[in-house]
Amino acid sequence: MIYKLSDEMKACTKIDTELFKKLDVKRGLRNEDGTGVLAGLTNIGDVVGYGRDAEGKLIPTEGRLYYRGYEIQDLADAILKEKRFGFEEVAYLLLSGRLPDKEELQSFKEIICKNMPLEHKTVMHIIDLEGNDIMNILARSVLEFYTFDDNPDDTSRENLMRQSIELTSKFPTTIAYAYNMFRHNEHGRTLHLRHPQENLSIAENFLFMLKGNEYTPLEARTLDLMMMIHAEHGGGNNSTFTVRVTSSTGTDTYSSIAAGIGSLKGPKHGGANIMVKAMIDHLKQYIKDWNDEEEIAAYLTKILNKKAYNKTGLIYGIGHAVYTLSDPRAVLLKKMAAALAEEKGRMEEYEFLQRIERVAIETVYKVKGKGKTLCANVDFYSGFVYDMIGIPQEISTPLFAMARIVGWCAHRNEELNFEGRRIIRPAYKCATEQKTYVPIADR
Repeated sequence: MIYKLSDEMKACTKIDTELFKKLDVKRGLRNEDGTGVLAGLTNIGDVVGYGRDAEGKLIPTEGRLYYRGYEIQDLADAILKEKRFGFEEVAYLLLSGRLPDKEELQSFKEIICKNMPLEHKTVMHIIDLEGNDIMNILARSVLEFYTFDDNPDDTSRENLMRQSIELTSKFPTTIAYAYNMFRHNEHGRTLHLRHPQENLSIAENFLFMLKGNEYTPLEARTLDLMMMIHAEHGGGNNSTFTVRVTSSTGTDTYSSIAAGIGSLKGPKHGGANIMVKAMIDHLKQYIKDWNDEEEIAAYLTKILNKKAYNKTGLIYGIGHAVYTLSDPRAVLLKKMAAALAEEKGRMEEYEFLQRIERVAIETVYKVKGKGKTLCANVDFYSGFVYDMIGIPQEISTPLFAMARIVGWCAHRNEELNFEGRRIIRPAYKCATEQKTYVPIADR
């Protein structure tokens, strides 16, 4: 019966793609030129990847990412120059709308540290969970937080801010504990549940809870930068839009955030860096001379022609839905990757990635034409960076959530607090003809 129904499902899910253009339906909420359909306004973040000429055609431009009007490049440069940790400052900015002074930032950090430990029942809940998917465990844990909240359904500003801070604080602990339990169950390793330490940044605390004191200052600062650049990316990305859609119904914070986690879990959204790393590992194996750009181009051509690797015809980590000439997050991460590769003695690999990045773009243009301006996106280097820090693949997407929780909460708070808000309800055009009911005896 299942096979029969499956075949029927295949038949009934077919829709003539020409109808989308004929009926002016924005498939995937995308315009014909690939840009997103405007669905709302926000004060939180802005993603700039292109301009338009007098005729409305796209003009490629250097990518810009803004948090509350501040460019991420400026925020990151200031933090890196002073060799301090910046994610907490970014979190304060996104949640409050302004940059904190020293005293406010210190108080905010203290609140974060105070809220990082998990309730004993929550710890036991994580330990008891079966499964090896940390994103799934994170989603279930967030829903569990609802039961320990004395006021979970209150959507007042004060309560929303409290929940935002607590979730930002508890995500690192939850992910670290969940992975350590996974490692214990799957690989027979000793179970370590380290208590978060006072006076450490979120990045430092996460590495401490993950692997004790076996991390370098550069590793911690690099992870901090990773969290800064992943904290927010406008309201139109799939997981943030999911949080806004669910929030518009008035549902509780935990249900809305769990929905966002479910969205990010999808391989087309949060799992991209895993796909990049797998591809790079394959290229390391099959390209004999990492310095030979002609050999690299030849093999990438085979990939594009679906004759090598996974036969999808895709080069992962190249191209972005919005950015054209550059992804500002990738630009920042590439610099940190170079410093980390120098520290770890892995410059040969880093230089190989640089060649792949450059040659891949040239090869795509040669094989498919220059229909769209391409650049390396943030996922191109993130897998390599995670590997150098010693972060296992199983938690690369959860780390994305650990940073993005701040952006999710900021957008949820905005959705629930601007005047004249309405439940988000787009329309679908039915493409099926009307039919006359046939009694069961006559079918």
